[in-house]
Amino acid sequence: MNKSTSLSTILQRVISKETVLSFMGELDVIDVARKFTIYDLFLFLSEAAFQQWRGYRDGEQRMAQSGLRSANYSTLSKKAKSVPFELFKRLLHFMIELCNRKTRRALGIPKELLVVDSTQITTGLGRMPWAPLKGEKASVKLHVALLADRGELYKVTETTGTEPDMKSCPAVQDSQRILVADRAYGKHARFDEYQEQQERQYFVIRLRDNTTFHEPIQRERKRDFEGTIHQDFTCQLGKKKALSKNRFRVVILQDPKGNPVIIGTNLHWHSAEKIADIYKQRWQIEVFFRWIK
Repeated sequence: MNKSTSLSTILQRVISKETVLSFMGELDVIDVARKFTIYDLFLFLSEAAFQQWRGYRDGEQRMAQSGLRSANYSTLSKKAKSVPFELFKRLLHFMIELCNRKTRRALGIPKELLVVDSTQITTGLGRMPWAPLKGEKASVKLHVALLADRGELYKVTETTGTEPDMKSCPAVQDSQRILVADRAYGKHARFDEYQEQQERQYFVIRLRDNTTFHEPIQRERKRDFEGTIHQDFTCQLGKKKALSKNRFRVVILQDPKGNPVIIGTNLHWHSAEKIADIYKQRWQIEVFFRWIK
C-alpha cells in the first residue's frame, strides 16, 4: 500500500483491523473478501468524506494517491451495499470516543513550526586556520532552528563553512514540529525518509525550480485560488534514479517579482493558502541572521 499522509493513515494508527473485526463479530457480519475488505471500505469512506470526493467513480481515481488499496467503482458500490449500517454506526461512535486530548497527543500531530537554515561567516585564514575555505579565506557555518510561533531559538550547531546543510539538518530538526526550510534542504530521498521513519517528520520545504513532477494529480477545490497561488497537486518528485518512492503535495505560487516558488510538503489537511503562509514564516530566520551579522 502506498504510504501517504492522509486521514486513512491516521485512522490506521488508532483503529486497527482487530477493532473492526470485533465489531463485526458482535453483529454477526462475515467478510469473505480477500482483496478489498470491510476495513478497506471503512478507510475509503472516511477518506472520501474528508476530501469530499464526488462519488465512487471519482474515488476510484484518487484512492492510490491517498495510500488506499485500489478497487474499481463497481466493487466499491457492491461492498458498501453489503455492509450493514449498524457496523459503521458503531465505528462512528468509537471514533468520537477517541477524539480526546490523550489520543491527539498519542498521534503526535505537530503544530509548531520549526524554521531551519544556516548562515556562513567568513574571515581571513589567519584568524581561523582550522576552517579553510578558499585561498586566504576561512569560514564557519551556524545551523539554526527557530520556533516561528514564539520567535525563539530552539537549537544551534556550528560547523566549518564547507559542511553541507543537508548533512547538519538532523542535528537541529524535530519530528514533533513541522520543518520549514529553503531549497538547500529539498532532497527527494530525504523526503522519503521523513515519510517512512517511525516518528514521521512533517515538512514544508521549497523545491528547486527544475524539479520534475511525475504523474501529477490536481487536488480538488471548491473555490478559486487566492492571492499568488497557481497550482496544488500531488505527485512523485524527480525522475529515474532520483524519483521519490512516495507521492508528495506540491503548491506553486509566485513571489513579489513574479518568479515561481515551488513548495513540497507532506501536509494534506491544510489549504494551499495555509501551506503558503507556513512557508512565509521562514523569513523570520533571515531576519535573525541579519541581526547576528
